[in-house]
This record gives sequence, structure tokens and C-alpha cells, in this order.
Amino acid sequence: MTDKDLQVQEKKEVQTPSESTRNVPLFIPAVDIYEKENALVLLADMPGVPMENVEIDLNKDQLTIRGMVAAEETEGTVLLREYAVGDYYRQFTLSNVIDQSKIEASMKDGVLKLVLPKSEAAKPRKITVQAA
Repeated sequence: MTDKDLQVQEKKEVQTPSESTRNVPLFIPAVDIYEKENALVLLADMPGVPMENVEIDLNKDQLTIRGMVAAEETEGTVLLREYAVGDYYRQFTLSNVIDQSKIEASMKDGVLKLVLPKSEAAKPRKITVQAA
């Protein structure tokens, strides 16, 4: 991945090409992606999404993350609402640098963590110099 491939995004509503049967806004989750020696790590903020409502699909190098929030009922009349609740959707195209068969996912406190291991060919290695 290069710097021009990834751009900072604020929480914003998104439209998908398909219709939804749920009457809730759909947001792009904020993500942090960082590189370790053997893997890329992706952290996606999806507050209010329980682990059982997270779907991660991998199809032809397209990694799709979906998170569904349960609608909350409020008592009384809403006077001010600054935080919009809705589902989350984000999609990434993976390169051949990632070993797709070894991707791992975990969820804690509304943060989805994906570990995207690098393929053997992409891992840094030392080359031993031998006498000719």
C-alpha cells in the first residue's frame, strides 16, 4: 500500500449499490492501518456493533466489512442528537502481499481488529553473502 492509496476519512454516511431492508443510515467506519514486520493490522471503529453482528467477507481480493447496530429505543422526546446510530460498511482491495488464507479477526469494545499476514514473498529477510 502506498500513501496515495489510503486517505483519512471522517464518519460519513455512504450509499451502496444495493437496496437495504434495514431503515438505518449506513456509515463508513473510521480505520487505522499500521504495518508490522509480518502483517498489516487494521482497526475499524464500529461503536455499538456486537461481535455477532459483524460480517467479514473475502471475495476475489475484495475484503468487505459490515457491522449491524441494534436500534435503541429512547424514552422521552429527543431535544438534540449529535451522534447518529447506524450500520457500518467498508471495502478494501487486497494485494498479493497479503496471505489471504491466514487473515484473523477479533472484536473488543466496539473496535474490530483484522490481522492481515504478509505472504512469505513479501516478508523482509536477510540474504547471506557467500564466497564465490
